[in-house]
Amino acid sequence: MKDVRIIVTGGTIDKVHDMRSEGLAFSLDGATHIPEMLRIGRCYFPTVKLLMLKDSLYFDDADREAIAKAVAEAPEPAVIVTHGTGTMGETARLLVGRAPDKTVVMTGAMRPFSLAGSDGEFNLGGAVVAAQLLEPGVWGVMNGRVFPAEKLDKNVEQGRFDL
Repeated sequence: MKDVRIIVTGGTIDKVHDMRSEGLAFSLDGATHIPEMLRIGRCYFPTVKLLMLKDSLYFDDADREAIAKAVAEAPEPAVIVTHGTGTMGETARLLVGRAPDKTVVMTGAMRPFSLAGSDGEFNLGGAVVAAQLLEPGVWGVMNGRVFPAEKLDKNVEQGRFDL
């Protein structure tokens, strides 16, 4: 099996209910839920690196370059990037060819881990397995499916990723 690094960039998977705004936001302490999700799944081997906590709808070129750099510099051959679903496909396509010897898997959630009924744990678990088994390249794992980067797009009407 491959060693795995998880690079956290934010997205819905890491949001919490903000009682002041009555909306979703990132935790005020700047923490990520990913280590807790791994602990619940008894998955102790991935290395977790918090790069940023940002809604992907607000990513700019500098944010995507920071992600590409973190992926390229990761010593592990398998890298998971947690990412907002709104622009996950855009970032995945930018990563193609940037770390050709690595297996890069994008994942996230439509509903925050902090709220009941999240798909985050399921997607993260699928990404951990996929990152160890897939060939080098850039992939997405969402809703129990594996997508090549060029086909990783959110179906907004259905609220899921489809081929």
